[in-house]
Amino acid sequence: QVQLGESGGGLVQAGGSLRLSCAASGETFSTYAMGWFRQAPGKEREVISCINTRDGSTYYADSVKGRFTISRDNAKNTVYLQMNSLKPEDTAVYYCATDDWRKVVAGNPNYWGQGTQVTVSS
Repeated sequence: QVQLGESGGGLVQAGGSLRLSCAASGETFSTYAMGWFRQAPGKEREVISCINTRDGSTYYADSVKGRFTISRDNAKNTVYLQMNSLKPEDTAVYYCATDDWRKVVAGNPNYWGQGTQVTVSS
């Protein structure tokens, strides 16, 4: 079993920055990709960024490319999402998740955190 815990959400003005953290514990050897997802009210959940914790390869959705950066600290089993140039449309609950690369990129990982709210005011 894998447990995930997000932190770092909050309220920020448009143009500002936030950094989200996701710490994994438990049987983390069974997964090797971590991803960040978000769900805004009335919208479907979308995958916004993923990282392969073995080789560091990454994926970004077009909506965040150039503004968000995903990184990892394998020693701490922690993944970060640095979010810059935030826009009101980035407002959502952000979740981290983990599983193998294919499942995370496809949006179907088995292990999820509880989510953290990010609100961007205009």
